[in-house]
Amino acid sequence: MPHRPAPPSAPPAASRHLTGEPIRYYRPRGGPETRRLVDEGFQAFNAGRLREACHVFADKMLDPANDTTIGLTVAGALTPAGLGGCVIELMERGLVDFVVSTGANLYHDLHYALNFTLHRGSPFLDDVELHDDGVIRIYDVLFPARVLLETDAYLRDFLARRPVDGPVSSAALHHEIGRDLMARTPGCEAHSVVAAAAAAGVPVYTSSPGDSSIGMNLASHQLLRGGGCLLDPGRDVNEVAAIILGATTNGCLILGGGSPKNFYLQGQPTLWEIYGIPKGGTDYFIQITTDQVVWGGLSGATPSEAVSWGKVKPGRLPDAVVAYCDSTIAFPILCEYVVGSERGRRPQRRLFDRREVLSSELEAQARSAAGPGKE
Repeated sequence: MPHRPAPPSAPPAASRHLTGEPIRYYRPRGGPETRRLVDEGFQAFNAGRLREACHVFADKMLDPANDTTIGLTVAGALTPAGLGGCVIELMERGLVDFVVSTGANLYHDLHYALNFTLHRGSPFLDDVELHDDGVIRIYDVLFPARVLLETDAYLRDFLARRPVDGPVSSAALHHEIGRDLMARTPGCEAHSVVAAAAAAGVPVYTSSPGDSSIGMNLASHQLLRGGGCLLDPGRDVNEVAAIILGATTNGCLILGGGSPKNFYLQGQPTLWEIYGIPKGGTDYFIQITTDQVVWGGLSGATPSEAVSWGKVKPGRLPDAVVAYCDSTIAFPILCEYVVGSERGRRPQRRLFDRREVLSSELEAQARSAAGPGKE
């Protein structure tokens, strides 16, 4: 019988802060009320942009004739806020084919897989008091500091028990963690993005592997034990480029922006700029963000600007939508709309299982484009 860890108990001082309802992963059901709200009520301004995003996804990206490979990028603290359930629903239904996420979202997802509890709270608390009482705050999400320590202990135990010898892509590491979680806690794929991705064959990449507690625990393993798993960023770059190259049509759903956004979009310049393979740019582009273009940051960079980089296909801007909304509001609405559409399910592509074949095709085309003796 696989070991099922007991949730760490909060110390008495911490417990007084943890009286809010537990945060659960929300799973969209595709009710007709949401579709009516979007189609009839979201008529202008950013509500209108979100309606357009729903239609680009449901009517175009999911049209079988377009055969679109869909990448999801995830920035911000979305798994602590309970939005991992939306990601799971999309993966299980074959509506998302690969994911690029911050490491933090994947790390905090592990709390759910390990049956630890995060609580609804308030952003207006005394953080010195929380620190003294052993409570972590992510805006209005609260949980005992012991959750971090127990999750770290699981990761170190995983690395000791099931060493993933490097160098490997981050997708390979996350897949092995997902498989281990399912063996350790059967059924956790219903409430863990990492486990659900492993079950569905969805590769999950992180664009900044050292910038999270997963990376911190990898560093600890390497320092104290030596060897073990070494993440190879080059493999991540090539695997994502290979997935994009192998797609008939490419589409992306970008939550927030930042590093995951660029890591997906740079796949097109990797092909044309580095390897001399002109793919032509992303065909469908949806971004939900609160960042503004005037600051010049990547998160707010518009699809039209991305055209100049060869990241978005020229002439496809009607299929590129930016909704300036909070992802914790807009993403569940979009998911409800898409799940409830007539194309709310399609066969899973299981791209994780095809990574080597796709990478071999990328290498063959790159060598052909370079010409003899120019590799």
